Amino acid sequence: MTHSTTVLHQLLNLLPEQQFQTFVGQHNADKYVKRFSCFNQLTTLLYAQITGKECLREIESDLRILDSRWTELGLKSVARSTLARANAERPAAIFESLFYVLFEQCQKLSADENFSFKNPLHAIDATSISVCLSLMDWAKYRKQKGAFRLHVDLDIRNQIPELIDLTDGKTHEVTVVQNMDFSKYPKGTIFVFDRGYVDYELLWKIVKAGHHYVIRRKKNAQTFVLKVHRLAKGKGVLKDERIAFALPEAQESYPDDLRMVTFADEDGEVYEYLTDEFRLSAANIAEIYKRRWDIETFFRWIKQNLKIKTFIGTSKNAVMIQVWVAMIYFLLLKWLSHCINYRGSLTTMARKIAASCMHEFQLFEVLGYSEKGLKLLYKARARSEEHTSELQ
Repeated sequence: MTHSTTVLHQLLNLLPEQQFQTFVGQHNADKYVKRFSCFNQLTTLLYAQITGKECLREIESDLRILDSRWTELGLKSVARSTLARANAERPAAIFESLFYVLFEQCQKLSADENFSFKNPLHAIDATSISVCLSLMDWAKYRKQKGAFRLHVDLDIRNQIPELIDLTDGKTHEVTVVQNMDFSKYPKGTIFVFDRGYVDYELLWKIVKAGHHYVIRRKKNAQTFVLKVHRLAKGKGVLKDERIAFALPEAQESYPDDLRMVTFADEDGEVYEYLTDEFRLSAANIAEIYKRRWDIETFFRWIKQNLKIKTFIGTSKNAVMIQVWVAMIYFLLLKWLSHCINYRGSLTTMARKIAASCMHEFQLFEVLGYSEKGLKLLYKARARSEEHTSELQ
């Protein structure tokens, strides 16, 4: 297909192109296409994601300036109207399927060094992203405000998202989780939620599926103490009790006892955690809930380092494609970091790739250089190219 040795091309080689083409074929997305295939679209969007492009015009301008490099990558069309039409019409499911292929590959990654639990641990939460309502009427949130919600299930063990869903801003977080298939998770998986997900039928569904949960108790929850489960032990642990719901409708939705751990953090703020897990220590229950903040860190990272707050398309399909490509790039970074035992941060890695994206450098060498070393490499390459040009 291509003999280019740019950093972008090397990243593309990490993608399972044959499987991607299978997904394209399932949707007949390349039928009658002559100039701008789905893989061309993926290449362009990945480039825009890596380099932080803001709009179609900016992408088109770069394509024209770097014409020879893009030709080597198999790209023939540079019209922004072509990319806009592809983003609006080609199914986002193609890119979603590619994400999950990469996800299965990334599941083999080493566990977080700070992960100390035997059970799989998943944090589920959602984040809102504001958009212009006049341009994206599908994302209506309030009368004069637009937003959509990104729902994520983060595997705490390897810090990668296992489930991603995108809804309008008015869809409640619980609605998405209620529709999840919990049978696909290993038995004994622990799910940790903020109190916005308190739904007794949902919690019972998790228990019936053979899993566990840790969630903050809502202040207005009507419960009564049955007995002390264990004496309060561990730093910050105030109480460890067996409780039950008081209201008949709550008992009907959740017909069993549950455990409440009362915990005070270093600032003296008191938290009440509900769980069906009676074997772990109260300190472990508090630590599990503390790991829920990993998903907040994930949301903050992707908002700061990926292009998911400004969009080059306005239709829901175009937005979903951009989000899926952003998540594909995130998995590529995680995979690369694992393969070369990268000691720096993902932010530094992303910065290095952005700076060298269209240069003909070896990817692993680029990631091995310091930022100062990269500048020296650029200067040396520029001098070499200038000398070659003079000889010609």
